[in-house]
Amino acid sequence: MDSDMLGSVYPYHRQVLISTGKTDWEIEVTEAKGTLASFLETANSSLSTPKKPDSTNDPLPSGLLFSHTEAKFLSILNGSHRPFSHDESEETVIVLPDFMVVSGVPRTLVGAEALWNAALNPALDRAGVITRTDKDLLNTWVLPYSCLILLCSHKRRDKRCSITAPILEKTFHQYLEREGWEVHTDLYDLTSEPSLESQASSTSEKEQLVETQLKSLHAEHRALILMSSHFGGHEFAGNCVIYTPRGAGVWYGRVTPHNVESIVKHTIIDGQVMPAILRGGVDLPCRGKKTLYDW
Repeated sequence: MDSDMLGSVYPYHRQVLISTGKTDWEIEVTEAKGTLASFLETANSSLSTPKKPDSTNDPLPSGLLFSHTEAKFLSILNGSHRPFSHDESEETVIVLPDFMVVSGVPRTLVGAEALWNAALNPALDRAGVITRTDKDLLNTWVLPYSCLILLCSHKRRDKRCSITAPILEKTFHQYLEREGWEVHTDLYDLTSEPSLESQASSTSEKEQLVETQLKSLHAEHRALILMSSHFGGHEFAGNCVIYTPRGAGVWYGRVTPHNVESIVKHTIIDGQVMPAILRGGVDLPCRGKKTLYDW
């Protein structure tokens, strides 16, 4: 289908959503001094090793459909969810498309480096690291939802996003509840539940635990809707990204309330992509996988 939106997603290896409890932020969140987004940008620049192309003609992975394993870019976003910690200097970070939650991340360069080494290093799979050397290391959980819906609400980047996001949130909430789904607009505190690190003593155990938990989530019929800072393409407002536990992420643009019922029924429930509003996607279904939920 011919559309100016197709291929408008810059390929990324991972996308992180940092807790702020807000729905609007500085124009460039990674340039706001003293924030975890800024520290993480610095840490990623110093710790990551850019992959050298095999030849000067090697293109980037397609911005329409790409695998996160083929990209190296780290997308750093702020989110509307609040941190778990009572310590105001610590954040809770959602890591995508891994569908993981990391809590207790200090809002410092050291904290950003710890997060990168524990969960964002491209050499790591979605389970991250298991080695623990002291009691204060970061704790992780699987994101306990059947899907995550991100809505760009970044007013200081483009007021259209701030107008469309709350309307879409309300409409998604209505149609999901109509289908019998439980809907949250903030990530509930997971610290009362065992972390992955407390349940696994080896990397293989943690990987198996993560996979088992992720595979059980689709049947929960529970959705999380969060507001997000600018993730590209504000001219395509309303922008919406839907992630599933398998690690698939579908990007939709120019979403209106009239599209939401179809998105709920076809994408969120049935796991199908809607080409008419498609911008692109990460790890979408391929041969042998018919839906966004198939493993």
